Amino acid sequence: MIEDKIVSKTIDFVKEELTGAEGGHDWFHIQRVYNNARLIAKDENVDLFVVSLGALLHDIADSKFHDGDETVGPKVAQDFLESLLVKKNVIDHVIKIIENISFKGGNIDQKFKSPELDVIQDADRLDAIGAIGIARSFNYGGFKNRAIYDPEISPNLNMSKEEYKKSTTPTINHFYEKLLLLKDRMNTEAGKKLALERHQYMEGFLEQFYKEWEGRM
Repeated sequence: MIEDKIVSKTIDFVKEELTGAEGGHDWFHIQRVYNNARLIAKDENVDLFVVSLGALLHDIADSKFHDGDETVGPKVAQDFLESLLVKKNVIDHVIKIIENISFKGGNIDQKFKSPELDVIQDADRLDAIGAIGIARSFNYGGFKNRAIYDPEISPNLNMSKEEYKKSTTPTINHFYEKLLLLKDRMNTEAGKKLALERHQYMEGFLEQFYKEWEGRM
């Protein structure tokens, strides 16, 4: 089937493009989002081809690693899909997914909605929370040479998009500025169910973290 071949070629392309990427945004992150998106999609009325391509390409050139330039990812994805002669309406949908999937600070209104984006966004957010979300956060914090925690620096819950992108605050603050907010921003019923367990795991981690930090029994 042509669609299966396109998905297979997209997997190969993404693996190659993300060789050597930061550990929280590498091929394995994409693979987890892809698998979760297809799992969630089973209970949703969506175009599985669009879901597959959107999940695989959603972080093909994350703006965090391109000086904040949000145009790189959509351009790379569009050029690749056009090279495979994918239909224009499918490409347009995938590009809109890439442009609108990101959290971007939480105070930004999402300009595009679709059931396919809802599914992929949930899958991506699931990978940002729970045990893997914790691991990814500290991996990225180390990658950016950020402090683990500083009691003197409080989380900023009212950051603008630009402030969020440029933030250099300790990794623990990221839990309050993003990760703990995601449970209530899930789109699908399956996503909400999966997010609850991961959210509770993060709450337990933070409780233990502060206990150890403060030397409490």
